[in-house]
Amino acid sequence: MHVPDHFLDPQTSIASAAVALTAVVVATWHARRELPDDDRVPMAGLVATFVFAAQMLNFAVGDGTSGHLMGGVLAAVLVGPATAVLCLTAVLVVQAVFFADGGVTALGANVTLMAVVGVLVGWAVFRAATRLAPPRPAAVPLSAALAALVSVPATALVFTGLFAAGGTAAVDLGAVAGAMVGWHALIGVGEAAITLAAVTAVMWARPDLVFGARRYLRARTVSA
Repeated sequence: MHVPDHFLDPQTSIASAAVALTAVVVATWHARRELPDDDRVPMAGLVATFVFAAQMLNFAVGDGTSGHLMGGVLAAVLVGPATAVLCLTAVLVVQAVFFADGGVTALGANVTLMAVVGVLVGWAVFRAATRLAPPRPAAVPLSAALAALVSVPATALVFTGLFAAGGTAAVDLGAVAGAMVGWHALIGVGEAAITLAAVTAVMWARPDLVFGARRYLRARTVSA
């Protein structure tokens, strides 16, 4: 999913950078409410570290194509969507600057895709799923898995839109759309499985640390 340098024209790169910068500024403001005390701040650091490490591991999906965890939904469920945007942005900056994973000139596009679209689409699906599901803690990891499954091809679809607006490669748009959405729908299955396992583990050990489980914990406190 990482966009390399010069894959998008300067106008599209600048526009996506403006979107990314705006999203980061807004997320910085809202993250203060998601991390109300110092005890939750280390959790954000741990989430960013886990996503960084997980993104370095690729799994084959066929025809020489590989995928990796994006981590937007996992981060949003654990520490909140605004904090997740900041965590993913930090990961993408480090990858681009120190590991040449995604172009520096394409950093705005990568942040827009993975740290903004991936997080916000996933969070919207997660919220909808938990509201429709029975009010049980088990709904949290299951809803997170569904959100992860949806967020990956959704991000690929937005990338296709960016390519349509300013792609520089001489590739048919229909071929790009089919390959990106098709393969990333399959990659989304792996994303869902990893997200399900990770959120389940944290829910089992420390449900109080899971941002997406707050309403279940409040309901349990009131009933008690």
